[in-house]
Amino acid sequence: MNHPLLFSEGSIGRVALRNRIVMPAMEVGMANFDGTPSGQLISYYEERAGNGPGLLITGVTRVNELHGASHPRQLAMSHDRHIEPFARMVDRVHRLGAKIFCQLHHPGRQNHGVMIGTWAVSGMAGRLWPGYWKLFVKVAPWAKKLADHGWALPVVGPSAVVCTQDNQRTRPLMHFEIRRLADDFIRAARRVQLSGADGVELHAAHGYLIQQFLSPHTNRRTDEYGGSLDNRLRFLLEIIRGIRARCGPDFPLMVRLTVDEYYRCIGQAGRGIELEEGVEMARRLEQAGIDAIDVSSAGYETMNYWLEPVSFEPGWRANLARAVKEAVGIPVLAANLIRSADQAESQLAGGIQDFVCLGRPCLADPAWASKVGRGNEDGVRRCINCLWCFESLLANAPLGKPLECAVNPRLGRERETAAPLKNGGGRTVVIVGAGPAGLAAAEVLGLRGFRPIVLERNAQPGGQLLLADKLPGKEKIRWCIADLLRAAEKSGAEIRVNSRATREAVQALNPYAVIVATGGTAVRPPIEGAHLPHVATCTEVLGGSVEVGGKRVAVIGAGLTGLETAEKLARDGNRILLVEMLEKVGQNALQQCVDDVAGRLEPFGVAVMTGSRLVKVNPCSIVVEQVRSRLRSEHPADFVVLAVGVESDDSLARELKPGFPRLYTIGDARRAGRIAQAVRDGFDTAWNLQ
Repeated sequence: MNHPLLFSEGSIGRVALRNRIVMPAMEVGMANFDGTPSGQLISYYEERAGNGPGLLITGVTRVNELHGASHPRQLAMSHDRHIEPFARMVDRVHRLGAKIFCQLHHPGRQNHGVMIGTWAVSGMAGRLWPGYWKLFVKVAPWAKKLADHGWALPVVGPSAVVCTQDNQRTRPLMHFEIRRLADDFIRAARRVQLSGADGVELHAAHGYLIQQFLSPHTNRRTDEYGGSLDNRLRFLLEIIRGIRARCGPDFPLMVRLTVDEYYRCIGQAGRGIELEEGVEMARRLEQAGIDAIDVSSAGYETMNYWLEPVSFEPGWRANLARAVKEAVGIPVLAANLIRSADQAESQLAGGIQDFVCLGRPCLADPAWASKVGRGNEDGVRRCINCLWCFESLLANAPLGKPLECAVNPRLGRERETAAPLKNGGGRTVVIVGAGPAGLAAAEVLGLRGFRPIVLERNAQPGGQLLLADKLPGKEKIRWCIADLLRAAEKSGAEIRVNSRATREAVQALNPYAVIVATGGTAVRPPIEGAHLPHVATCTEVLGGSVEVGGKRVAVIGAGLTGLETAEKLARDGNRILLVEMLEKVGQNALQQCVDDVAGRLEPFGVAVMTGSRLVKVNPCSIVVEQVRSRLRSEHPADFVVLAVGVESDDSLARELKPGFPRLYTIGDARRAGRIAQAVRDGFDTAWNLQ
């Protein structure tokens, strides 16, 4: 076996595990509204349990309904009625050879006011009237808007320290509430034990309630729960002692622990938990009798140092796990942004950790463990750290919908997409364009028994992804191209590069159907001077047809693509002026990704003008107008780069439509979007082809 340590047996407490691979807790938004496992969630866990990991840990599971619910479709262990439904899911996982722990959680200040005091009422209404939940998802977005304007109860925490990420009014927990909350965790753990699950994990990481008690930044209490480390640990230790008393010494108990909050990385050195104190916490938790520590880091205010965007290097925080491993004798679990089996094996061999946590990789490919175990690591569909999983969860959770994965369109649809209908009969389907949409369609068509032929006009497949991987820190995008291409070819697709799809060329193949995935083109707005020789689109710059160095460059558009293009141009030795019509840069992008790029741009001294639009390009300058005041100003610019969006290129589809009754337009050619939309569009179109 190529990875003997990774596939060696291990144990947590008295629970034996078949290997060292753990799917850690990740919230996916698939439970029923009442907190019980849905068929969708069970299928999600079953597919992963059947593919070889030793241990699965559930997503965040609430321990009370008053202020502990963080979003609508979250698992719960807050009442005895949750035991039996949870037990059915446990049994399904056990049948497939995996063990399952339940992660117990309370969001504390990292919650939304709309969830405070309302969820218990919603739960009762849902039990009395099943149609309530359809009404709920319609009303929820409006309720959230009202809450954002102060029409909601405050969230709770050890102290009245507002989370700058959520900006919700926060009140300190009263003494009796702390005791009651500890009991909520203890009773929830007992319910987990009664369900037949193999253990519990207490969530003391990522800025949630237990971590808020541990951190000197969020815990400013002056009673026995605040101040010294002994006092800040008191809440967690009371929970641990209570679980041991109720569940016995043999029921596995572990803690997911933030050992470094990384405030120094956002310019706030000396704030919060730092590694030395985090390691001491781990020592004391071992002394308290827990069975394992799941090492993690950060919280919502420093989220990029826990839920990393694309630019972070695999293994960048392995030092945290190593420091804990050197200080304790119990097993250490850690994620450490592991993206390959070789990296996992190396970190086990190096004594960094005892178990490898693969979170997002198991979203991207539920068969990660089984593929690696069979020596087929090349067949793994890799996570590219694009954070679409988290971004989609933020958007979907209030609507009662699950998260999505950019590279795995089957996520959340495991049962419905378990086996494609194999009725292709060798019929030819022509796919025009080998971008993510076209390659995703080609793979599914091949699996269905069609003969997919992909015509790509460029010399290599990839489409718009070939531009994205040229941006600083986005080299992982190449993984997406390689994995999509490999999967398409493995399923039998024929990829023809340097092949222009004319009407005659398509007709010559006599296709049963035609799928047009020609992508989109960068927008060049109708602005005076926009077609001057020193004006280019970001596509031209990233594609290499235009090179700029040593100039004053105005980048028009400060969305994520504009910011990333500005970084590339700054690294190429240019002085940058960013012009954005909205009130702040990256306003419509995930803030984590914006912060990541903005931090790298800062050393280059990039000038930024927000609330301003380009109205004219002169030979050596640009004219900008403030959106609100309509005041105009002129700024020197030797070169102008337009990063104002993408428009669909469906010209070929319109040309071919009259001659091909089964013609489908997908991806950016249908509607400009992200990798996730392109891959999902290609998958669904091919899956549903009649």
